[in-house]
Amino acid sequence: MAARGPGRVSVLLPTYNERDNLPLVVWLLARTLSDSGIDFEIIIIDDGSPDGTQEVAQQLEKIYGSDKIVRQLFLFPSGTAYIHGMKYATGNFIVIMDADLSHHVRLHFMVFLIKPIVYRKQKEGNFDIVSGTRYKGNGGVYGWDLKRKLISRGANFLTQVLLRPGASDLTGSFRLYRKEVLQKLMEKCVSKGYVFQMEMIVRARQLGFTIGEVPISFVDRVYGESKLGGNEIVSFLKGLLTLFATT
Repeated sequence: MAARGPGRVSVLLPTYNERDNLPLVVWLLARTLSDSGIDFEIIIIDDGSPDGTQEVAQQLEKIYGSDKIVRQLFLFPSGTAYIHGMKYATGNFIVIMDADLSHHVRLHFMVFLIKPIVYRKQKEGNFDIVSGTRYKGNGGVYGWDLKRKLISRGANFLTQVLLRPGASDLTGSFRLYRKEVLQKLMEKCVSKGYVFQMEMIVRARQLGFTIGEVPISFVDRVYGESKLGGNEIVSFLKGLLTLFATT
């Protein structure tokens, strides 16, 4: 007997040079959600990848059908991908996640959507957002070198000290939103890049939305390279100080 679904779920999947990862992550998403009786769509938002990701997305749309795979091209900084993707989302729940297989698709969707933990949380806490956290409970990060771990831990520590957001992982990118909540947050958020995820949580608290957290395991990508570099770190610090001064 299929699990009772939460209504239609739209998965926003920003991509950049994910030609090797995209077929597998889409297959895992489609199989997991279909097997669980959840009505879904996957919206692939590609940032002009030069490696042929768009062509792969086009083939996936033909395989799964345009009612399940929606592909769009944007050419803006990370963060606006979600704004672009929201224009095409028809679900009453929105999931945002990475396309690089860092998130364990089947396990995480079991936790977020299929098993009753999120339903219980939403009923008991009336949460507007459920966020995956690497820094609470049995959550964790695997496959990163010491430098990457220190950067992530340091960024999270600074956000906790300066912003006191009431959430343990502000830079994570695996979240479930009520659609109307995500729309309101996007109207308020001005950040781009890696600061975007942080601002979404800060603004959510500011606007009185409720946030639940579920521990997740984050695994370093198998194919491709991380886009985190010196420019992104500088932008993150500038964005953090801006939020500190304006919230």
